[in-house]
Amino acid sequence: MRRRPLLLVLAAVLMVPLGGGVAHARVAGDQDPALVRTAQGAVHGLRGSDHRTFSGIPYAAPPTGDRRWRAPGPAPTWAGVRDATKPGSPCPQLDGGGPDRPPQPLGDEDCLFLNVTTPASRPAERLPVMVWIHGGGFVAGAGSEYDLSRMATQGKVVTVTLNYRLGALGYLDHPAMSDPYEGNYALADQQAALRWVRRNIAAFGGDPANVTIFGQSAGGFSVCAHLAAPGSRGLFQKAIVESGPCGNAFVTRAAARARATKIAADLGCATRTATCLRAKPVAELLPIGSDQVFTATARIGDMPWIFTAGTPALPTQPLEALRRGLAAPVPLLQGATHDEMRPFVAVQFDAQGRPVTAQQYPEILADLFGHDADAVLDRYPVAGFPTPSLALATVLTDWGAKLGACSQLPADDAAAWRAPVYAFEFAENSGQEIVGLPLGAGHAAELPYLMEGPNPPLALSPAQERLSRDMIAYWTRFAATGDPNLPGLPHWAAYHSGGTVLSLASGPQGVHPVNFMSSHQCAFWRHPQHAS
Repeated sequence: MRRRPLLLVLAAVLMVPLGGGVAHARVAGDQDPALVRTAQGAVHGLRGSDHRTFSGIPYAAPPTGDRRWRAPGPAPTWAGVRDATKPGSPCPQLDGGGPDRPPQPLGDEDCLFLNVTTPASRPAERLPVMVWIHGGGFVAGAGSEYDLSRMATQGKVVTVTLNYRLGALGYLDHPAMSDPYEGNYALADQQAALRWVRRNIAAFGGDPANVTIFGQSAGGFSVCAHLAAPGSRGLFQKAIVESGPCGNAFVTRAAARARATKIAADLGCATRTATCLRAKPVAELLPIGSDQVFTATARIGDMPWIFTAGTPALPTQPLEALRRGLAAPVPLLQGATHDEMRPFVAVQFDAQGRPVTAQQYPEILADLFGHDADAVLDRYPVAGFPTPSLALATVLTDWGAKLGACSQLPADDAAAWRAPVYAFEFAENSGQEIVGLPLGAGHAAELPYLMEGPNPPLALSPAQERLSRDMIAYWTRFAATGDPNLPGLPHWAAYHSGGTVLSLASGPQGVHPVNFMSSHQCAFWRHPQHAS
């Protein structure tokens, strides 16, 4: 796989092959381990030395034509055996462009596919199931860009990755659509995939009564949405959130509909809106808001596309649901990276040839915090950091209004009243930089330790290899039992209010507890003025 600019890494965009498998007349006996019979029909995947993979399985009807901006319909059925050796199309998105060309459309609206990976041998007992929800800023990515075979084989679990609608196709909330999932079509897709898992995963050796959903970034926020969504209740038994703190609020219905009304008017669809929008070529929809995804100084609710709260599908914000006892009371593993916002600052400022200056730094704080900017500046003086860009990245990481540290703890506190919570911080330095700005343990830095993703594998040291094995063991043990602890691993204490979490790193201290609240100055950020 070719190495790509880090901007594309953040977007989690892959040039995956287009088109899913189609039904054909292959004949295979039931003894063939690469043949599985699902409720829709038989699929034939690939069997390697230690795992089996089944790719491009449709889990819902294509959301095309009149089904654009509707909850997905039932998955198609087929006769014969479907080729499951290649991934299906990613959902429509823009690719990363290049030095000599702007971003181009990628993918097809017929994109609701999933992929299953299992250990090579059919187990005597059903295995825990882990369903991965990819990130990509709600505008990019595909399940097929992640290879979870290490997790499946080392942890003895069945893994599932999936596609879901992106951008305007996944999150537009216009009243003309008249669908209960307005603003949350991506949530409807993910729920359809989870219902497919409940119905079919036993045929792959998985336990439909022991399902863990886990995701990173937009996928992490998706897990937060499932915790709060009534339609997700009972579809999973455990949840893992990576860099998508459930303490942050999604867009409100009023704001989402105001955005959608303006978008429809800008597209010439102020009248006969639903018919007009459904007739629009997908290429006209993809650029909407794409330039705002990497804005470092925005809140998560300011993202151009995100879930809409205050709707039938998502009545309450995740944090409110956790606090009021309305969320699914399942064991939760939640965490972030130590330097979460550094890549976003690098992309918005340094990579554009205009790194934050000492003069600009207080001006940015004033725009963000108004009258409280002086208090923030006193707590994070520019002279206390190697560069003003790093000062700003530290402020944004600790604040956590988009991604980061201190918005994680309120969700941990609320969830821990009703179910076990295990909190972590990934602190291993990636060694990467963008135009001289070191990324440290930046956003998505933990992913290569758990799975293969959109980028070439990291060259890990022996200590980092051990960290990777330990993290996979923690994650898969949690999926199996709701408790990540195993003999031979550093003890991971359940979270209790106070801010102590498990630091994951390979350095001299290794994996050890840290005072997360102190190291990220969360008492300061919990002050209502500073956090506003």
